Amino acid sequence: MSAAAHRVLVVGIDGVRLDTLTRLPTPHLDALAGDGFLVPVEVDADTPTLSGPCWATAATGVTVARHGVWSNDLTGHRLGVFPDFATRLAVQDGRRTFVAAGWQPLMQARDGGPLFAAPSHSVYVSPAADTPEAWEECDERITEAAARVLADARDDTAASFVYLGAPDETAHVLGCGAEYEAAIRRADARLGRLLAAVRSRPSYADERWTVLVVTDHGHADAGGHGSRTPEERTAWLAASGPGIGPPARPLGHADVAAQVFAALGRHPDRHWALDGRPFAAAPHAVLLDLDGTLVDTESLWLRTVREAAPGLGADDIYRALGRSAADTAALLDPERPQRLAEELEARFLAAVELEATVLPGAPELLDLLSGEGIPAAVVSASTRPVVDAALKPLGADRFRVTVAAGETSRTKPAADPYLAAARALGVDPAACLAVEDSPTGVTAAEAAGCRVLAVPSYAGIEPGPRRTVRRGLAGIDRRELWAAGL
Repeated sequence: MSAAAHRVLVVGIDGVRLDTLTRLPTPHLDALAGDGFLVPVEVDADTPTLSGPCWATAATGVTVARHGVWSNDLTGHRLGVFPDFATRLAVQDGRRTFVAAGWQPLMQARDGGPLFAAPSHSVYVSPAADTPEAWEECDERITEAAARVLADARDDTAASFVYLGAPDETAHVLGCGAEYEAAIRRADARLGRLLAAVRSRPSYADERWTVLVVTDHGHADAGGHGSRTPEERTAWLAASGPGIGPPARPLGHADVAAQVFAALGRHPDRHWALDGRPFAAAPHAVLLDLDGTLVDTESLWLRTVREAAPGLGADDIYRALGRSAADTAALLDPERPQRLAEELEARFLAAVELEATVLPGAPELLDLLSGEGIPAAVVSASTRPVVDAALKPLGADRFRVTVAAGETSRTKPAADPYLAAARALGVDPAACLAVEDSPTGVTAAEAAGCRVLAVPSYAGIEPGPRRTVRRGLAGIDRRELWAAGL
């Protein structure tokens, strides 16, 4: 990972209708969206369109069935099992976190609260009354306090949550008219002050900031919410930061907490049972197939199979993609596999030594990983002599680990080679991105729990969960890499 400090700011603006937002001049949100995105977030069918359930989902990364917050009275919740991201990071990881808010259930132990149980430090400012004017004053004081913390050069806070509630209260009291639109514009101006505070940090140039701005629900025209109309159940999320571009899938509130963890390089423990998924995450390591992925040897392998076993149909030949010589021999000639395996190995090694070339985009991808401080490993179904020969055009020193056939109990399509590479690097396989060109290799990587970027060579590969399919490595950039397999 890069030595730069990673930090996250989440700003929650309560009750902002997406259709209203898109009509208004909101320069700070617009700039954020221009750097990343602003997309609709639909409140799912099981979640009431109320602040308590929606903010709980955004803060914990799990939905109502797990966190148990069904209304604005949080009584009966399961937040001890599924804590908010600020508490989880502070208590479990010892990271400094900060929360500033004026809505009581978020901060105080009344009516089942607080939602944010134990951040490292917090600011709570109660509005003097439930009126638009009082909430504007509350948001102003929250913004001032949060800006001081965010700008403090001595502060080492990793993740912050700042809540602004005036737009929601204005809609409740006055409906979704001109006053409501003015409250949204003022919230955008306060967002701008928070972002200016971040940029004013003396260490800002050496930090990588992810900024997420989210609303919990919309409003009916008259100002209420809690029903299932499109205006009430359509929320939104804006995001910018390292590797963040337009998301490839619809996003939900649970993805907010998941992205906070990912932006900080914190791979969730499986026992957290998060429902959300990040939309951009730097892999902790990239585990790359060699033949057909980095080096153009797959054509040499298929030619070798045809020459060693003439008369095979195309389907049988393609079944050899991604497999070791021994597995291919057992598959194609089960009566005399050893003889065929030896012939395949000798022919293929000779071809690789004479003809192997680097595939387009491979050196640039490895340069990107090196620049980001992300370790790279080779995970191959070829034997060690073939791997060493194929690596010569690339440079074996680019890889911290290489795994070849015969160096694990089983080879692809079993998970063993990928598990061995992750173990050697000291990383969780689920936090790794595997890059593969064959269905056999994809099967192995997914069996190990890796995210997958598939760059098919000869046999087709379909997209799937935690699997992205791309035509080759040429032109891949950080945003594509960060989003692959999520």
